[in-house]
Parts: sequence; C-alpha cells; structure tokens
Amino acid sequence: MNKKTDKPWGYEDLVELNDVYAVKFLFMKKGQQCSLQHHEEKKETIIILDGELDIFFNDEWKTYNKYDVLTIPAKKIHRMKASSTDCLYMECSTPELEDVVRHEDDYKRS
Repeated sequence: MNKKTDKPWGYEDLVELNDVYAVKFLFMKKGQQCSLQHHEEKKETIIILDGELDIFFNDEWKTYNKYDVLTIPAKKIHRMKASSTDCLYMECSTPELEDVVRHEDDYKRS
C-alpha cells in the first residue's frame, strides 16, 4: 500500500494501515507547519529521518534532528514545523487516521 496525499505543507505517504497500526512518511517544506491539533484516541511516534523538525508538545517548542524520536499520547496538543530545513519524518501510530481535532490552522482547514 502506498497512498501519497499532497498537503499544503508538503505531503504524506501512507505505507501501511491495518487494525493495529499505521505507518506514514511525511515531508514538510521549510517554513511550513501543520495545524495545532490533538487526537482523542490516536497515539503516534515520530521519527526524524532527514532535516530537522520543531515540535510543539507539552506547552513548549523543541527541535528534533535526524533519528530523534518523540511519542505523542492521545489528547496531547501538538504541532510540527519545518523552521530551518525541509524535513522527512516517519509517523507510526494507532490506526485512527481521521481522528484530528484542529485548534489552529494556517491553511483554514477545519
């Protein structure tokens, strides 16, 4: 399974989805960010593959570099931003892909 979806900030490529987990590769363009969001059920682990990614989590921004890992539990507000470089990262998560509650969005998505 490879399902590439263009996003306003780059793209995501869903490579596995089953009853237990989902795996996506995400590419975020320099200067772009995803929505400030949380998930009611979905838990995710982020692994940086190339570049660096600023992640807002636990009410603070932190920069993550190649091979850094962060696990984000359900209900935690977070946001990813490619401030200084393009970034490629992998997301391994539970399979609730539509579980997104947006708090802020640069691209006016609900």
